[in-house]
Amino acid sequence: MKKNCLIVISNYYPVISNNLLKGTIKILRDNKIKYDLRIVDGCFEIPQLVNILLKRKKHSFCVVLGCIIKGQTPHFSLLSKTVINEIMQISVKYSCPIGYGVISCINKKQAIIRSSGKKNKGAEATKAAISILKNI
Repeated sequence: MKKNCLIVISNYYPVISNNLLKGTIKILRDNKIKYDLRIVDGCFEIPQLVNILLKRKKHSFCVVLGCIIKGQTPHFSLLSKTVINEIMQISVKYSCPIGYGVISCINKKQAIIRSSGKKNKGAEATKAAISILKNI
């Protein structure tokens, strides 16, 4: 079976999202895996689109990317928890590995560090999803 990846990315913070995406694409190319890229406005929309697209059973696995930065309200905590819980439920529902590259950060500086260079959480999430594929 040929492997193909669904990437769903929130573009709310474009610089951070693009960094995460670069890390993901590098890992996919290194492993000769094709991908289908979809972009949504915010992280809340990620699980909704992933659920719709994985239902079609066209992808071997998925990687979700985005960034949630803490603000002055409880929105940060609510959104972070909701997105991660929904992604896990979708992964189990469709028996599909999903690499979780939605970073939750205290500030933009931390987000840039976690989305760049050797600490690229997009690359790490992609490696994690591929590691699951190797075991099934």
